Amino acid sequence: MTFRMTAPGLRLTTALAGVLALSAAPALAQETTTQTTTVQSHAPRTESEVSQTPAAPAPAPVARVQSPNGVLTLEASLTGEGRPLYRLMRQGTPVLTDSRLGFLLADAPKLERNFTIAAQATSSHDDTWEQPWGERQFVRNRYNELRVTFEETKAPGGRQFDVVFRLYDDGLGFRYEFTENQGEMRIADELTEFNLASDGEAWWIPAGEWNRYEYLYQKTPISSVGRAHTPITVKLDSSLHIAFHEAALVDYSGMWLRRTETTGFRAQLAPGANGAPAVVRTGPFTTPWRTLQIADNAPGLYMSDLILNLNEPNALGDVDWVEPFKYVGIWWGMHLGTWSWASGPIHGATTENVQRYIDFAAKHDIRGVLVEGWNVGWDGDWFGSGADMDFDQPYPDFDMEYLTNYAQERGVRLVGHHETGGNAAHYERQLEDAMAYYQANGVDAVKTGYVADAGQAQVLTSDGTVAWGWHDGQEMVRHHLRVVEVAARHEIAVNPHEPVKDTGLRRTYPNWVSREGARGLEYAAWGQPPNPPEHEANLVFTRMLSGPFDFTPGIFRMNTNPGSGVQTTLAKQLADYVVIYSPIQMLADLVEHYEANPEPFQFIKDVPTDWADTRVLSGEIGDYVVMARKDRDSDDWYLGAVSDEFGRVLPASLSFLDEGRRYTAQIYRDGPTADWQANPYDIVIEERTVTAGDTLDLQLAPGGGQAIRFVPQGRARR
Repeated sequence: MTFRMTAPGLRLTTALAGVLALSAAPALAQETTTQTTTVQSHAPRTESEVSQTPAAPAPAPVARVQSPNGVLTLEASLTGEGRPLYRLMRQGTPVLTDSRLGFLLADAPKLERNFTIAAQATSSHDDTWEQPWGERQFVRNRYNELRVTFEETKAPGGRQFDVVFRLYDDGLGFRYEFTENQGEMRIADELTEFNLASDGEAWWIPAGEWNRYEYLYQKTPISSVGRAHTPITVKLDSSLHIAFHEAALVDYSGMWLRRTETTGFRAQLAPGANGAPAVVRTGPFTTPWRTLQIADNAPGLYMSDLILNLNEPNALGDVDWVEPFKYVGIWWGMHLGTWSWASGPIHGATTENVQRYIDFAAKHDIRGVLVEGWNVGWDGDWFGSGADMDFDQPYPDFDMEYLTNYAQERGVRLVGHHETGGNAAHYERQLEDAMAYYQANGVDAVKTGYVADAGQAQVLTSDGTVAWGWHDGQEMVRHHLRVVEVAARHEIAVNPHEPVKDTGLRRTYPNWVSREGARGLEYAAWGQPPNPPEHEANLVFTRMLSGPFDFTPGIFRMNTNPGSGVQTTLAKQLADYVVIYSPIQMLADLVEHYEANPEPFQFIKDVPTDWADTRVLSGEIGDYVVMARKDRDSDDWYLGAVSDEFGRVLPASLSFLDEGRRYTAQIYRDGPTADWQANPYDIVIEERTVTAGDTLDLQLAPGGGQAIRFVPQGRARR
């Protein structure tokens, strides 16, 4: 591996569109000033100079930047041995103490010590961009940036890297940049640290275990965390809330966090395939952003747009063909065991079954019908194999052409499904043909699947061979982006299950609409243990901080399996459509259960999947959440509230409604005897007139919830 050294004193370029000058005053949009400082070592002093000067070492240079309103302050510096460090303060109080930066390399000395700060530059940025779909239509991107060049001063010498820190008032993102063509770089691991200044509580799931991201969240002291997936959320003893994650994960291994000493964490990269280094890159490249979302409370974490803002703008151009929607599916029956994915007497994906679901969708204005198990390859042991999957060959009892035409005549689209059994290599060989086949049949969204134990994905390496890899290893990160790019060429949206985690790439690739990456509601059918009542209140402030989640809510029959079952009330199932965000939302239950309960089903029919605005009104991690969202296509607002195993009464100010307007609140709430264990079906549906000056007392049963639609009075209901 070779590194090229920048000549001393060379000015750094911070090529950011619309960057602004760093100052104490708020930045003015579209003005640019960059300040660059080059730090050079001084020539040796003469003997007389030494004798007249106290024999104290010169202080190491410190690079510093504040967030736009001065809430956060970041400093980058060096130890006496030249080890790069950074630290973070919030309103003068330490958040992160000295935390190391650097890399372990597989075939060269580590990048860790004997560095100097060769240059530093600051800039500012402030603009607002529009999402084609999302939790809010417009997103402000305002930050101050510090770029620091660390240059090695001793053997092997000449190596350097930049660290770019972007400071928002609600958090920090930083990444490494190798700006010169240094040849092939083989990274064994990072030395990046996050040393918290105090203890507190943490909500986390284990990393590097067999079940990928599908674990229940643990609540422990920070000092008891083991090795965790991100996002990991902590609440310090001071009540400050912090979520650690990453943004723009491209051609790199996913980052786990391993606790080191007491309240310190160190980045650990998901392993490479077949024991290879975690990351192999050539030429100039950047790492993903390492991120901290920081807020006084849990709702503040969810309201942060930091992850999205650290991603590049839309790279696909016109994406009007990406359409948020709701869908039913040939799916839940397989989890209940009444249908099968495989061919045979209880095969679910038959022409007859799918046609019945299309009729239901058309009747109730549901855009999509997901069909799993339609293609050849499900017979036998497909879990972790997938070698027999044929992605353009239907089973004989499934007529693709007839069904897609039948659906489109009724204003419905089939939602495709590609289960790989974790065999990404096999899938890639058919990928172009598979997407072309769907496009030819009018399928414009596909759910992909990678059901295999962690570390058992079959991936294509750079030399074209097949190796065993991790779901969040570099090879699978490359694979997922390849699928999204091929799908985009065929105007198809992608929703992967058993995926790599979300890091905000939906901004750059808006056809990457949702994903799984946590315990979905399928665990209510067969999970041991099933998802507990606190699950949604955990998800909102952990997994949901990374992006949309295809949670598959809307179960109306709770006793799915002895010893398992849905541990919520019916009202909470409705509230999940507001609380758990995805631009594509499944009506996960069997359609006959909706037909048998038309009154509560009305809320699911009404609730949209695309929003103009989102407000988290209140919430505590693992306890409760109250959230309001505004429909992007009307003036309607929706509210969802969910609780854990305890009943509670939560006040909800309606100040988010328009002043001077009266609204009809269509309320779906837990009944007086509702309880997730004793009586999950007790629901009260009522209406009342409200205004922005009102406060509602939301009564939530144990495991319960409440869903409300606010319709401005004086207009017809849709």
